[in-house]
Amino acid sequence: MVESKAIVVGYDGSEPAARAVRWAAKEAAQRKVPLHLVHCTLWPLLTKNLGPVPGIADSGLQHAAENTLQEGVEHANQAAPDVKVLTSLLNGSPRVHLPRISAGQEMLVLGSRGLGGFMGLLVGSVSLEMAATASCPVAVIKPGGDPDGPVMVAVHDPGATAALEDACTAAAAAGARLVIIHVRTVPAGYRLVRDPVDPGAAAEALLDSAVAKARELAPGLTVEKQFLTDTSVPRAILHAAQGARLTVVGTKGHGLVKGSIGSTAHAVLHHAKGPVLVSRRQPAAKAAHES
Repeated sequence: MVESKAIVVGYDGSEPAARAVRWAAKEAAQRKVPLHLVHCTLWPLLTKNLGPVPGIADSGLQHAAENTLQEGVEHANQAAPDVKVLTSLLNGSPRVHLPRISAGQEMLVLGSRGLGGFMGLLVGSVSLEMAATASCPVAVIKPGGDPDGPVMVAVHDPGATAALEDACTAAAAAGARLVIIHVRTVPAGYRLVRDPVDPGAAAEALLDSAVAKARELAPGLTVEKQFLTDTSVPRAILHAAQGARLTVVGTKGHGLVKGSIGSTAHAVLHHAKGPVLVSRRQPAAKAAHES
């Protein structure tokens, strides 16, 4: 019997991580899969004094780590009481453990930790690194969005179907509408009101093909399409995603730095209001080797 793939979520005790755990638990309930809650502690790498302080009950670094993990379980249970919760308390960096544990799983879910001021727009470094390197879809849970809104996915390449597949799965599990958008860029200063852009046969065919594929993947799903024009693809996606329950973007991993995501996914991750799912897949050769 093949075990269900789990939704893996990282928890570090912060409020953004708690938000991610609650979202992940509800998502696991909708998909009828287990939730695997992971807490990574660095203290064992820094000191051997992990035990309780003499004379002080419930003290010590190991106890604190165990309490943090249990706190995460409580967040999950409150959000989705019937979901099976697996737990892992690991010594070391989440950058090391999360890619290994989440490889080939349903998805990896992480919080987004802002840094205040202008830098508050930025996604935390661990979340951004996992979105660029993990071997499964990665959801970064940011505040905002509408839990009753549609799932929105941007399509750009007829051969890239991972994002569409992930969006269909999410929408079908939640019983939500699916909105498929395609953005055509126009030169800066283009007079869109006076000179509207004709989407053209290729763009229309791309959207129609995506709609047909979505209905094939999830029969009965309510699917809508939108053709957008803008001088910036990320800006158009972010504007369209206002009010979405989840925004799904693909990435070819063609960032300027090895292990980074493309510019569109990067911008959406940083500036979106609400959860973002970056569609990633385990390399075919590696998956075949491990199967």
